[in-house]
Amino acid sequence: MMTRTTKYIFLLVVTCFLFSASFAQRFWDEVIQITGVTMTADSLRAVPNVTVTVKSKDRGTYSGAQGVFSLVCAKGDTLSFSAVGYRGKEFVVPDVEGRYFNVIQLMTQDTFYLPETIIRPIPYGEEFDYAFKYWEVPDDKYEVARKNTNKRTMLYLMATLPRDGRESQAAYQANQANQATYYGQQRPIGIFNPLKWNEFFQSWKRGDFRKKY
Repeated sequence: MMTRTTKYIFLLVVTCFLFSASFAQRFWDEVIQITGVTMTADSLRAVPNVTVTVKSKDRGTYSGAQGVFSLVCAKGDTLSFSAVGYRGKEFVVPDVEGRYFNVIQLMTQDTFYLPETIIRPIPYGEEFDYAFKYWEVPDDKYEVARKNTNKRTMLYLMATLPRDGRESQAAYQANQANQATYYGQQRPIGIFNPLKWNEFFQSWKRGDFRKKY
């Protein structure tokens, strides 16, 4: 004869089993396999190597040489189609009966606007002499990078560019540390320092000690 506790445990096990079976059935009802082909919208030609991804999920595939693809996803997911030279497309998987669905995705070619290019014939004779003297040929990226990394240019930039925030802070802290060395004592006057005498002569030549009216 079953006790009350045994009945409760039995009912709990049966309830969990029914709930798991219902959840598994609902999960498999939502899974669907999408098989389709990607084609051009104007001529209905196959578009190969189209990337097909499930939006907001780390899962996807790409179409083959004939534009055919196959992907397993859930009903209601959004499929994103992208390919070089074509506009991106999105397709929402409908809630249909069954686990298989076929789709034909039409891809529209995208328009690219290239910069203007001027083609000129090769000059000869006097035209070549004039072009060699006066034409200004713009530098390519390699030549611009070479000029920017020139030693003379780097020295000029190092001498003329102001300090940034990090360098100013480092210089200020270094000055404070130098002044803290002489706290509580007399600072040296540097009368026997040749560098100080050099600074004095340079200031005297510049006229720093002249009276200014």
